[in-house]
Parts: sequence; structure tokens; C-alpha cells
Amino acid sequence: MKKHNFSAGPCILPQEVFEKASAAVLDFNNSGLSILEISHRSEAFVSVIEEARALVLELLGLQNKGYQALFLHGGASMQFLMVAYNLLQKKAAYTNTGTWSSKAIKEAKLFGEVQEIASSKDKNFNYIPKDYSIPADADYFHCTSNNTIYGTQMKSFPKTDVPLVCDMSSDILSRTMDFSQFDLIYAGAQKNMGPAGVTLAVVKEDILGKVERQIPSMMNYQVHIDKDSMFNTPSVFAIYTSLLNLRWLKNLGGIAGIEDQNNKKANLLYAEIDRNPLFKGFAEKEDRSTMNPTFNLVEAADKATFDKLWKEANINGINGHRSVGGYRASMYNAMPLESVQVLVDVMQHFEKIS
Repeated sequence: MKKHNFSAGPCILPQEVFEKASAAVLDFNNSGLSILEISHRSEAFVSVIEEARALVLELLGLQNKGYQALFLHGGASMQFLMVAYNLLQKKAAYTNTGTWSSKAIKEAKLFGEVQEIASSKDKNFNYIPKDYSIPADADYFHCTSNNTIYGTQMKSFPKTDVPLVCDMSSDILSRTMDFSQFDLIYAGAQKNMGPAGVTLAVVKEDILGKVERQIPSMMNYQVHIDKDSMFNTPSVFAIYTSLLNLRWLKNLGGIAGIEDQNNKKANLLYAEIDRNPLFKGFAEKEDRSTMNPTFNLVEAADKATFDKLWKEANINGINGHRSVGGYRASMYNAMPLESVQVLVDVMQHFEKIS
């Protein structure tokens, strides 16, 4: 029996994506070649990456609006560096809402002044700061939309004339919004879009070309745009699997379709966390993530019993990050509501026997 996979990443993907990707490993499109061995310059793969890039912009509502979708290497961690390399001239503004934004700030400081205009570190990042001002002379403002470790999520974004940059690694393609408010979006694929090994960057072209420094080719967004996201050998299999996932999402009704399902899953689990006296949520209620609910046991001594129950129910990957402890049930797009119900049933059974 397949496990109910709540892993934070690499994470669950749709079963039909696994099946189609598996078939392509043996024979890609009846070519007699595996997807793992075809040339990235072949017509067959060029059509894959072109469709994937176009589908990203279509799903985000950014077609014909001056954006380019790129599939790059290095994970979101490389983007921490790449954003500053391409955009930071004198000063950038950042909010610090957890581990990943802290790392982004560290990398940006290599290129200029970084002003940390807001932080939730005072409460171990269990909330999203809201009362802050973005300096009008900042080269850009950087935020993290969803904090995987702490289970917090930005429900709205500031209105500003400063270019807006967002790390959406763990909630990309999960909820509707006006994506044109962002000038640059980046996301590691392995949370909500595909397997580990490829990173999405969606760049508004008119923000580029303003820094005076020389940018190495591999770190230069414009180079990747000019080379149609194939400056060097791309992550062929990861991009193809991401394409399958993008097609799956479009067939479900796009982001609006999956958002409804994601809200149902989140509401189901958070209702149980709040109802059940044996559990308590970690994140502030108004800032709770639909992707990564985090919660703890009221009594730490109950851990062995609860752990035994969820493991017997074929649940996988709900141990919390070491900086938070407790539990984290990551519920990305492909997570079925039935799996969330299994977790809720375990929590209710745990209450009955305690």
C-alpha cells in the first residue's frame, strides 16, 4: 500500500505523473530512447522545455506581459545569490521570516547593503510581520511567501513601487493571486512542481541590465533568457516531469482549481488541531500556511504513542523540523484529501485512547 506522504520536500507528486515519467524512462514518446538519454538539443526535448516554460506563464497569468520563465540549476539557494548578483546596486530590503530568508539575506550582503526591515525571529518565526515600510530607494524588496519549516504564509503582499522579489519555493502554483505584482519569482521544483534538480525563475525582463558589475554567465538571468533557458545542459528529466505536473494542474482547472482542494485539506487538519485538546498549533492562526501545517503535542510524554499510531496508518514524513519540533504535515498540490482524513482519524483515535 502506498504511504500517505506528508514529506516537506522532495514531496508527493500525482500518481499519473509518476506513471508517465516512468514510461518515458524506458521509452520517450515511442522514440526508442529513454528521456534520460535524449539530447537536450533534440527537437523532442526543445518542445518539452518550450511547452513547460509557456505553461508556467499561462498558469500564472503572465503571458505576453514581459516575463520569461527559466528552468535553472542550483535550487532556491542559488537564487539567493543570483537575485542579488543581478539586481542589487546599492541597497535591498528584506523581511526575515525564517531559515530560508535568513540565508537569502546572508548571500545578498555579499553585494551591497541589506536592510532587514522586519523580522519574526523574536517568536521563533511563528508569525508574519506586517507593520513595516519599504525604503523608496531600495533596489528591490525580497520576501518569502511560505515558510516550510515554521508553517507560516504571507496572505497578502505590500504595495510598493520598488521591484518585488519573492521566494515561492513551497507554495508556487497553489493559490490564486495577481502574479504580475512580482518582478521576479523563484521556486525550487521539489515542493509543488516536480522532482528535485531544477529551479523555476520567472523574471520580468525590464528589471535586468541595471547593475554595473560584471555577472558571470551562469549567474546572469539575461544570458539564460537569450539562450531560451538552455545556456548549458538543463535538467532534462526533472523538467520533463515538471511538465507532466504542469499539464496535470492545468487539467484540474489550473491554480483556481487546486486552490479549492488545498483550502479543504488545510481547513480539515487545522480544525482538528484546534478541536483536539492533545494538540496545539505552532503558527499564529492568521498566518497559518495551507501547505505546511505545524503543530505540537500538549504533553511531550505522549510522543511515542502518537508516533506509533501514525506510522501504523502508513503515514510518512510528519516529523517537524528540529528548530520547531513536534509535527509538520506538508500538504502540497498532489496530496489527496483522503490522506489528510487518515491523519485526522489517527489524531481522533489518539484522543480516545489517551
